[in-house]
Amino acid sequence: MSGANVQTQSTTSIHTEQIQGVVERLTFASPESGYSVARLKVPGERDLVTIVGSFANLQAGQTLKLIGFWRDHPKYGTQFQVTQYTETKPATLTGIEKYLGSGLIKGIGPVNAKRIVTHFGLETLDIIEYQIDRLIEVPGIGKKRVKMISLAWETQKAIKEVMVFLQSHGVSTTYAVKIFKQYGAAAIATVTQNPYQLATDIYGIGFITADAIARNLGIAPDSEFRYRAGIVHTLGEAAEDGHCFLPHAQLVLQAKERLKLADYQPDEDTIASLIFQMGMEDQLVMQGNQQHRFICYQKPFYIAEENLAKQLQSLLLRPLEVDGNRVSNWLDRYAQATNTVLSEAQQLAVQMAASQRMLILTGGPGTGKTFTTRTIVALWKAMGKSIALAAPTGRAAQRLGEMTGIEAKTIHRLLEFDPKTMGFKRNQDNPIAAKAIVIDEASMLDLFLAYSLIKAIPSDAQLLVVGDTDQLPSVGPGNVLGDLIDSNRIPVVRLTQVFRQAQSSAIVTNAHRINQGQYPKLESVSPSPQSDCLWWGAPEPEHGVQAISDLLVDLIPKWGFNPMTEVQVLCPMTRGVVGTRNLNGVLQQLLNPASPEKAEVVRGGVTFRVGDRIIQQVNDYNREVFNGDLGTIVAIDSEEQEATIQFDQRLVNYDWADLNEIALAWSISIHKSQGSEYPVVIVPLYMTHFLMLSRNLFYTALTRAKQLAVIVGAPKAIGLAVRQVKDKERYTLLAKRLGNSMMAIAHHSTEDEK
Repeated sequence: MSGANVQTQSTTSIHTEQIQGVVERLTFASPESGYSVARLKVPGERDLVTIVGSFANLQAGQTLKLIGFWRDHPKYGTQFQVTQYTETKPATLTGIEKYLGSGLIKGIGPVNAKRIVTHFGLETLDIIEYQIDRLIEVPGIGKKRVKMISLAWETQKAIKEVMVFLQSHGVSTTYAVKIFKQYGAAAIATVTQNPYQLATDIYGIGFITADAIARNLGIAPDSEFRYRAGIVHTLGEAAEDGHCFLPHAQLVLQAKERLKLADYQPDEDTIASLIFQMGMEDQLVMQGNQQHRFICYQKPFYIAEENLAKQLQSLLLRPLEVDGNRVSNWLDRYAQATNTVLSEAQQLAVQMAASQRMLILTGGPGTGKTFTTRTIVALWKAMGKSIALAAPTGRAAQRLGEMTGIEAKTIHRLLEFDPKTMGFKRNQDNPIAAKAIVIDEASMLDLFLAYSLIKAIPSDAQLLVVGDTDQLPSVGPGNVLGDLIDSNRIPVVRLTQVFRQAQSSAIVTNAHRINQGQYPKLESVSPSPQSDCLWWGAPEPEHGVQAISDLLVDLIPKWGFNPMTEVQVLCPMTRGVVGTRNLNGVLQQLLNPASPEKAEVVRGGVTFRVGDRIIQQVNDYNREVFNGDLGTIVAIDSEEQEATIQFDQRLVNYDWADLNEIALAWSISIHKSQGSEYPVVIVPLYMTHFLMLSRNLFYTALTRAKQLAVIVGAPKAIGLAVRQVKDKERYTLLAKRLGNSMMAIAHHSTEDEK
């Protein structure tokens, strides 16, 4: 089958040659571009030949006819630069066996490949192509396996067609499998008709990629498809920055900028007209003396924000009668029985949790949020209430359960997500089966999760929301915890007193210093440190990488911690020498190096290996694995083309096509660490991170450490992080919808909503 013609550079003045051989091994492959480096066994050549170029789906064992030219790479020596290629069937038994056993076809690994080739010899590929049912003749291969191989063979042929088509139109090979899974036989037709649909349907493909495909297909720059996709993309980018809407004028300007090409200027009037036609919820906002302005939502954002406010108002309006004296007496007995003394603020929180429909409990580290929450749960239990506990992440839920002695779930599991309907089973018609509900780590709640949660709160239940407003806001759109507090409609108890036992922790005291804009007091790293908050000065990023390596290999084990399971490196950014991408490669080699006993698979230029720590990068409702969940790869099966990952106590299987949903997690971003705690945290801070450095970022990173925090970097970066307050305003109206500070909101409905 012919691959796509690939022109890597002008060859008009370069002498081209043709060579043929069998791919011995794949050295590097980038799914984003198809660019690959491989070693080719060429008949008559003693040494393997290095080939480089772009390929649709290069695998070991493939027999290729290649057209290209020789070049000398200054570092890697002589290479054959491929400009065109054609795949032919392997001609030798060894080639056929290597080809089949390469992992190209699900259901055939090295063992079954050997069995099949031993049985059918040189006729193997013809048998698979035309008489695949005869595989039942091979010892050890049953009907179920034959069916799997047959389906995989047909799918592989179809995927190759899609790959070649996409590559010929300038799109990468990364998403070919996902595109085929999404559209099946209609893949090429869908992409041809409206490539912008890919940005809506396929995770990882955005407007920019879809737009490049569209241009290659000849779709006009003023196409309505393109304009609509650009508007949606602009609002999507705003949502990634935390916004629920954009002012109308800002949306028009940003969409115009996104739709602009070197030879084309979009029309503002057309954009504005389409925004109206698309049913973007236009709100006329009148605040104080401000001039009127239109603001534009994607419809789901408007519905979620408006109805979240209504659901909360409905909950708050229901009266609740409680005997305050009985609560006070119980609290006295509880304090005596547990030999504890509650502060005035803690006592107030317990009494209000007993008498209010909803209470927000907030405060920094060491102020007693945990003990107060545990006391409230004990009170509710004594009152005979059925209790449900939840948090946004698995780690936070596990910690909440351990703290209270009652099982806690992730919010997604509490709401019982149904993959069939892609929605939650628990809602206003089927509420959570509890009369008292605790939601911890509420700073992580985004607009949509908060709306789904509040919809499912029974009308006669009570809700305790616990969170730290000084942490980073949610990764998703909205500023829910901050808005709930700012509305002045929901009772709030702030815990500010740092208790004596917490004052002995430099992590706690430094977190409060950072929060107050003061430089933290850090003890220099030494063989026998006396503090739980340490500093390793390493002036340049390269020094920082070495310092982190030395900590993990030498000092941290001496301090009694396991680098494999108890240490998390948290970075402000993904890019750069001390970004998560580079550090993950370094730390993987350090902590989980390659060995014959560890299976591995390469995807997107990243090697995933048994024993690797990984992080989920997107909500996967079918697997019930969510953005930010950490796991460990426990098995890789090249025959089934599956990786098995353990998340807490659950084993989850990933098809290789879905491995772009995960990333290595020896190092993760500080944003991704929200809701989690680790025994040891290492935080590199450098001026190369200046775009991200802020007080709440540093504060969030430091408060992830339970027993030890080590800051590595340059003092100047710490000073900048402490000084910079980047609480960038998010466009959200939840506080105003919920409160009374807004003078008016006039809603202009679109016709289909009336």
